[in-house]
Amino acid sequence: MTAFRRMRRTGLAVAVTGALLAGVPGSASAAQPDLVRVDDGLLRGSVAGEHRTFAGIPFAAPPTGDRRWRAPAPVSRWHGIRPATAAGNACPQPATDGAGRRTVIGDEDCLYLNVTTPAEPGHSRRPVLVWVPGGGFLTGAGSDYDPARLAVEGDVVVVTVNYRLGALGFLDEPAFGGQWAGNYGLADQQAALRWVRANIHAFGGDSRNVTLAGQSAGAFSVCAQLASPAARGLFDKAIVQSGPCGNNFVSQPDAQRRGDRFAAGLGCTAPADVAACLRAVPAATLAGQDTADAFRADNRLQDLPWSPVAGTTALPRQPLDALRAGAAAGVPLIQGVDRDEVRPFVALENDARGKPVTAASYPVALRALFGPGSGRVLAEYPADRFPTPGIALATMLTDRGAKLGACPAAAADRAAARYAPVYAYEFAQDDGQRILDFPLGAAHGSELPYLFDGTFAGPRATPPSAERISLARQLIGYWSAFARTGDPASAGSPRWPRYRPDAAMPSFTAAGIGRIDFTAEHHCPFWESVRR
Repeated sequence: MTAFRRMRRTGLAVAVTGALLAGVPGSASAAQPDLVRVDDGLLRGSVAGEHRTFAGIPFAAPPTGDRRWRAPAPVSRWHGIRPATAAGNACPQPATDGAGRRTVIGDEDCLYLNVTTPAEPGHSRRPVLVWVPGGGFLTGAGSDYDPARLAVEGDVVVVTVNYRLGALGFLDEPAFGGQWAGNYGLADQQAALRWVRANIHAFGGDSRNVTLAGQSAGAFSVCAQLASPAARGLFDKAIVQSGPCGNNFVSQPDAQRRGDRFAAGLGCTAPADVAACLRAVPAATLAGQDTADAFRADNRLQDLPWSPVAGTTALPRQPLDALRAGAAAGVPLIQGVDRDEVRPFVALENDARGKPVTAASYPVALRALFGPGSGRVLAEYPADRFPTPGIALATMLTDRGAKLGACPAAAADRAAARYAPVYAYEFAQDDGQRILDFPLGAAHGSELPYLFDGTFAGPRATPPSAERISLARQLIGYWSAFARTGDPASAGSPRWPRYRPDAAMPSFTAAGIGRIDFTAEHHCPFWESVRR
């Protein structure tokens, strides 16, 4: 099957059902490959060509009403066969309608996951890859990703999940209290992982061989789960794509101050019952709050309007501190970045608004970020060394990596490699994407279409070439081999060596796999001396 050939098939989603599967308890039979029994009942999925899809499977009770801002509750069993014809609701999130107006889509009843497997029965349990969507902790859904290529070509079971977003997932309001305050989205992800451990055997998956993977906010979620004591034992390997584990989440004191401001803005203040007041606010109102700065090019991870909260029971340490302390000991890790992560954000903030970065405005932007230290940064990244001042700014921000980018990934690689195998990479394939005249290079999310089809990134601007198809197969081979064995090199050649601080790392392009001195290319020794 060629990469990119399979278009996303709508309607291959499965809702959940319940009884006994006659003759083959807990798994599909050859005569009924679309019928599977899980703990809560029977599911009827869809078989299309080389894969089976079971989507819209509830892994927790709807977090509505009094369950809003609480840990996910168990699913109620159902009777009979539940149809498998549509994906579950996305969680409430901001969107734009056809006229360009801001709106909110989704529903609070959204804790669903989707399972995709090869259609052919396996001779043994297949490795499982659980995919956490990106979207700045504000947008995204598991159904945005069609993993059929990955499942079939990689011979793996792929699970894509939803989790609560925005204020509904990450509000830390002191009135709530409890273990999961500020981290309800992380609690949802852990509930999905527990469901996988308990049920994935019914789909031919190996419940003892689970890889947790994600991109962008999904990658940051994986970092959080690596650091979360409650997630220990729920997965066996981890893949972090463009969401480096070297950056800090918001601290609990800052998150609670944010929570108080958020509640007050909605009129929920003492002496009223703040928790009850907030639970009465419509979900669409909550999802539309405090989203403006989520995708700024120059903000830090802890400056996002919503994200996991560190210094809590659920997330006691920042991910980098936890990795340095061995919190993820024994968990093999793939971690990588795209070479030009921040270019689209710079282009959207400047060129798309008719105000491209100029030779005059570039130093002004650096002074706003670094104050008296901006001269050092300007000397390291002079505008005349780059095609345009805008690319100079984007390259500097990518290397700095205060939210997305390179050098915090290098710090996390070093920390994790003390306790487990680490495989680091850079994705450097430039597919010619542009925003107006601004070339995006290997921008944030560039690797996703090589692993998935789906609606997460819009249409590709150019048709796939033989070289790009080969790169897609290569990445799927590495990712699936890692899910199978913990070593992507088991996919064959060219080999992917384990990370060492003093060794070159692979740089993936359609022309072939290069070797780069990552820390030198991205000026990481310089950034270690600069307050980010």
